[in-house]
Amino acid sequence: MKNQFSLATFLRKYKDDESCLAEIFKIKYPKGAKCQNKKCKYFEQISNFYKIKGRMVYQCSCGYQIAPLAGTIFEKTTTPLQYWFYAMFVMSNTRSGVSAKQLQRELAVSYKTAWRMFKQIRMLMAEPKDGLLDGIVEVDETFVGGKTSNRKNKYGIGSTDKEIVMGMLKRGGKVYLKHIPNTGKWTLLQQIKENVDPTARVFTDEFAGYYHLPKFGYYHESVNHRLESVRGEVHTQGIENFWSHFKRGVTGVYRVVSKKYLQAYVDEYGFRFNHRNEPMFEVLLGQINGVRVLKT
Repeated sequence: MKNQFSLATFLRKYKDDESCLAEIFKIKYPKGAKCQNKKCKYFEQISNFYKIKGRMVYQCSCGYQIAPLAGTIFEKTTTPLQYWFYAMFVMSNTRSGVSAKQLQRELAVSYKTAWRMFKQIRMLMAEPKDGLLDGIVEVDETFVGGKTSNRKNKYGIGSTDKEIVMGMLKRGGKVYLKHIPNTGKWTLLQQIKENVDPTARVFTDEFAGYYHLPKFGYYHESVNHRLESVRGEVHTQGIENFWSHFKRGVTGVYRVVSKKYLQAYVDEYGFRFNHRNEPMFEVLLGQINGVRVLKT
């Protein structure tokens, strides 16, 4: 359990807002901050900035100030930074997520505040793609939402109230997830072309939307789930296991996810899966320098 970051460790390291701000400063300026005051002897050089008491800013000896929260999801927040860090901690250290209602109870904030905090934090979980998936890639799609009575089959017949999420999982590696408008062959093929290397071996079920993959240079094999679940190394059990976990989490924790925010929730589960063997809280915290505040 080398990568475990316990609650006790969290509380020792981030015991107040100042320690949280110091961490943000270190993330934004890992080599130190440069003074931009032309009259300062350290102009465009690394200077020794110090924290101003009672304010979320650091100041150079010449009076030049920088605000570490500017350009982050914490910009202009009135919620204590320690609360934000705790919300990030629980989101990254729980397998199935945490509801805004639970955060509201734990922090004694309003539901609106808790919901907005999680909404902002999910922005950090929407990572850019780290190259094309190669090797063995399992591809599948799943349907989310709608009434159980409408669940006629996996291809959406009779399921017009459902949303579709497509998953591409490199066996033993990362998963890429996308909320897509339909299961048409061109939609599926476009996602594969954008996310999967042409040298990859693509394994799917027998849905006809994937039949044209060889025309685009992909090695493709499928498994007929009515007759078998595995044929040697040809199977889609990895992505199917991910769907099982994702749906249990959404149903058990969030209950209902709207179409508007479905991709954000998908990104959350994808982030946890992709960083499952890493110190996840530190990885999430490290994302704050690359994502701007969401205007609401």
